[in-house]
Amino acid sequence: MSYSPFLTPGKSRGRRVHDVRRRRRRRRMLACLAIVLVAAAALLGKMALASGSGKAGHHHAHGAHSALAARHGAPARRVRLSQHGFPLAAPALALGGISDPARDPVQAYFADPPVAGILFNLTTGQVLWQRNAYVRLPIASLTKMMTALLTVQSAPASAPVLITKQAVDMPGSKVGVLPLGRHVPLESLLYGLLLPSGNDAAVALAQHVAGSVNNFVTLMNEKAAELGLGCTRYSSPSGFFDQGNYSCVADLAVLAHVDLEQPRIASIVRTYSAVIPFPIPGGKLYLYNNNPLLIYKYPGVTGMKTGQTEAAGRCLVATAERHGVRLGAIVLHSEAPGTQARELLDQGFQDVYHQALPPEAPFPPGA
Repeated sequence: MSYSPFLTPGKSRGRRVHDVRRRRRRRRMLACLAIVLVAAAALLGKMALASGSGKAGHHHAHGAHSALAARHGAPARRVRLSQHGFPLAAPALALGGISDPARDPVQAYFADPPVAGILFNLTTGQVLWQRNAYVRLPIASLTKMMTALLTVQSAPASAPVLITKQAVDMPGSKVGVLPLGRHVPLESLLYGLLLPSGNDAAVALAQHVAGSVNNFVTLMNEKAAELGLGCTRYSSPSGFFDQGNYSCVADLAVLAHVDLEQPRIASIVRTYSAVIPFPIPGGKLYLYNNNPLLIYKYPGVTGMKTGQTEAAGRCLVATAERHGVRLGAIVLHSEAPGTQARELLDQGFQDVYHQALPPEAPFPPGA
């Protein structure tokens, strides 16, 4: 008798079939047990990760989350950083329609346009016109918008500010009569900062608020991140030095909105001329604003700041209010910042908000 090589000699066929079936059942049971053990191990691993993250802190939890996300194909969430490396918050004013210029309700055209510009509603953030909204550019004395904000949020108007040699020696635009070694009321220096754009006032205020210019610059960059200004980096409180000091019109629009929420700043930037108490012979200092919209009496003008260096060109943040509508126009590196800001504001009030334009005196060429 011959035997199949797959059957065990000496056993009946029924017995051999029974053994084969039993071995198959055993293999299936072992396979099921292996699956259960793998699942249990995975569950225990997740529990260990969760426990470890609670003990090791947020940083370890973020790393565990990133590893698990990568394992399952999901992108890990990253914290956005400012230009100076601080965690970046959401913008203090949401700009509606930003980065979509084709849908802008105002389509303004200039023979010699600014390098960058924006027209927007100061209250709602709606963008009405834009050009290179997120291009980072030097901003010259528009920097002082942040210097003023930190100052009013840090010190009262009556605080005495010591005038140091570093402040007196600052080049560029100046108040010019700061008394070395004496104290000046803070609010007087704030007028000197925002009307004639005094670099000397910027240094004096920075030293008063933070103890040193370097410390103040750190506060400026921290505040920029807190306000969600992702384009912005500061390297001085004055903006006189362009290196490492830049922003974009989208960020400047947000900063203009925040500045005008400060009553002390809003009151100063809408002022054309001021006579303020000052510790000099006569006891008074006469200051004048160099904003062309104030100089040429643009109807409804409320501010706000000019700037000019060789690298930045001529810059202007102009704001105005008519019949409850508050608009801002910003132009960077412009050949005629006052004229261009005025045209943008006029188009916004007329074309978007359907307001009849009041009589206006013409601006001189190049204003």
